[in-house]
Amino acid sequence: MKYRTLGTSGAVVSEQALGAMTFGAEASEEDSHALIDAYLAGGGNFIDTADVYSAGESERIIGRWLAAHPTEAAQVVLATKGRFPMGDGVNDVGLSRRHLRTALEASLTRLGVDHIDLYQMHAWDAYTPIEETLRFLDDAVSSGKIGYYGFSNYLGWQLTKAVHVARAHGLAAPVTLQPQYSLLVRDIEHEIVPAALDAGIGLLPWSPLGGGWLSGKYVRDVPPTGATRLGENPKRGMEAWQARNANPRTWAVIDAVREIADTHGASASQVALAWLGARPAVTSVILGVRSLTQLADNLAATELELTPEETERLTTVSTPQVDPYPYGAAGIGQRNRNIDGGR
Repeated sequence: MKYRTLGTSGAVVSEQALGAMTFGAEASEEDSHALIDAYLAGGGNFIDTADVYSAGESERIIGRWLAAHPTEAAQVVLATKGRFPMGDGVNDVGLSRRHLRTALEASLTRLGVDHIDLYQMHAWDAYTPIEETLRFLDDAVSSGKIGYYGFSNYLGWQLTKAVHVARAHGLAAPVTLQPQYSLLVRDIEHEIVPAALDAGIGLLPWSPLGGGWLSGKYVRDVPPTGATRLGENPKRGMEAWQARNANPRTWAVIDAVREIADTHGASASQVALAWLGARPAVTSVILGVRSLTQLADNLAATELELTPEETERLTTVSTPQVDPYPYGAAGIGQRNRNIDGGR
């Protein structure tokens, strides 16, 4: 396992994080604790959850593990999120000072800790002034209840605005952004990745295997069944499968991943994770595993070194198709500056 600093902070985290969205839902408490044990044994030190995961049960499961393993817990960098509804009241949602105060205290209680290393805003809130949210987070840092803060699912302009408002008011600045990112979902590269690089923000990609597609378990034109996320949700799963299955780019990417995996004697998942972990601004890739077998396979991706040619092949075949303006060739041409005499 390799390690990187958490954005511009001095905290050090493993290049793969253990995502706990499955805890209390797809993974029982016993299985969840076994995943934490195996993840830490593999060199990981970064656990990510959220208050809404299993209606708070994910945090409780992690909290009980932390209480039972105080020595190991001291080495864990703990991250959670707040923003989405945890009650029926009109103020039980959003990024207002009122809701975040309640949400943070509740997360601390469920996790059984007196501070959270990384507290993340789970999504943008258009109703709350960004200054109100940032002042609450600055106060939480100053009080020691959180070490750092970050965002999840923010757009490029939202991230940039938050960074500059924090700087303008002398407030603690964000250190991370958690976006969806994979070989199949690369749209954040248009504006979000450049915004993160500009601000020194570390990316924590979620769904790095494209909802399981990059693991190689789906077959062209064969609807999924059984113990897969798409197979276990027939209606929604079928709609999602049909959309991806009908896109030629999906299978071009999967075919390239499989061929490179065969060359290395690796799994398709390992190739997809290795490519993503090496992308600009990426700090730690969040693993959303459901079993010890999946975890062991994913952790092995940290030892896989893709050649420059393999990386270029994956990058090329997975390039999103976009209109010429503003992200395609026409837009890129307008933004280029040729200092050798061209226009």
